[in-house]
Amino acid sequence: MGPVFEDAQALLAEAGSPLIAVGDVVTYHLEVAGRSPDVSIVDELTERSAVDDRIQAALGEPDVMVENPAATLTEELLSALVDAVASAGPVRILVDGEEDLATLPALVAVPDGASVVYGQPGAGMVLVEVTSQARDRAVALLRRMEGDIDRAMALLSTE
Repeated sequence: MGPVFEDAQALLAEAGSPLIAVGDVVTYHLEVAGRSPDVSIVDELTERSAVDDRIQAALGEPDVMVENPAATLTEELLSALVDAVASAGPVRILVDGEEDLATLPALVAVPDGASVVYGQPGAGMVLVEVTSQARDRAVALLRRMEGDIDRAMALLSTE
């Protein structure tokens, strides 16, 4: 959904604000580069294996814990995301389950000019500049999923 970066400093030079990170390794690289994401969504896993102690230590303690089983987007996660975006300080959301799909609602929940970063296994970090086109694409993908998408959109305040 955007350019792929291997270098966090280069990514940060192009990133807007707020900065949302989805994934433990992405969040770790941003932290090491000196920029705490405004919102990070992590699950203490990378490619379905536990993150190593170095990454865990850099991530620190979560601010919010939510449940979100694999291949789903729970109301709990969506509400935590919206609250975190509205928060004044950095917020780390720890997901019990899987955070992979959180990129889509993040693109919907943040204002134009924000950036959402997610990991592309084996390639690097994908930077998505939030525009109306990026948001429309995320909404279209969400609408292809099963479940109460109208409720999800209402939670994300898009419609």
